[in-house]
Amino acid sequence: MKNYIEINRNTWNNKVAVHVDSNFYDNESFIKGKSTLNNIELELLGNVKDKSILHLQCHFGQDTMSLARMGAQVTGIDLSDKAIAKAQELNLQLGLNSQYICCDVYETRQHTNELFDIVFSSYGTIGWLPDLDIWAKVISDSLKPNGIFVFAEFHPVVWMFDNDFKEVFYSYFNTEEIIEEEQGTYADRNANIEAKTITWNHSLTEVLNSLINNGLTIEIFNEYDYSPYTCFNNVEEFETNKFRIKNLGNKIPMVYSLRARKK
Repeated sequence: MKNYIEINRNTWNNKVAVHVDSNFYDNESFIKGKSTLNNIELELLGNVKDKSILHLQCHFGQDTMSLARMGAQVTGIDLSDKAIAKAQELNLQLGLNSQYICCDVYETRQHTNELFDIVFSSYGTIGWLPDLDIWAKVISDSLKPNGIFVFAEFHPVVWMFDNDFKEVFYSYFNTEEIIEEEQGTYADRNANIEAKTITWNHSLTEVLNSLINNGLTIEIFNEYDYSPYTCFNNVEEFETNKFRIKNLGNKIPMVYSLRARKK
């Protein structure tokens, strides 16, 4: 447990260069102006012009800079120093004014005392965190009164399966850490990198109650029977940028989203 941060940081540092050059992230189109945000989160964010936004676990900042292009004042947080360095490089290249902080998400408030209109987090983030109560407190402590938290995440049902979605492999509930060693990365499965990770599955009960217990009111909650990304094995595209597992179709939820407001 004490080593999970450095183990995961090292893995993400190893992924950055591969991800930046991958078709999955399509950084060339992003640099030319393509937004990386999906309708799922855009509908909950609304008009962000002139809003201050804290983007937790931002990787190398594509979504952060997409929000900045929409007129928001955005600060991105990420564990990976190489990801943050790349985000700062791209931010300078594109002439944007987003800011970046390299730190563990639990330590966010040690690095900024600003209060934000919006806290934002999306896709593949909370699985890296063992305790969602600490996470939710960071969110609550970072919001202005009446500020909102917008969250889009892969559904915990997805993480129950083995990589090929042939059998239920892990518990739906946060019973223990999940330690894995794999080759490659979701953005390039043939990449010559080794990835050791320590993650946790978090049930919807755990997610919702952590936010409620830290002074946030859930306003909207949605579940989706597709993923906007091809980051899983054995997927098929049934509509543009909508992907399902071939042998499961629309039988399982793949993504959920929510908006919560600070009291």
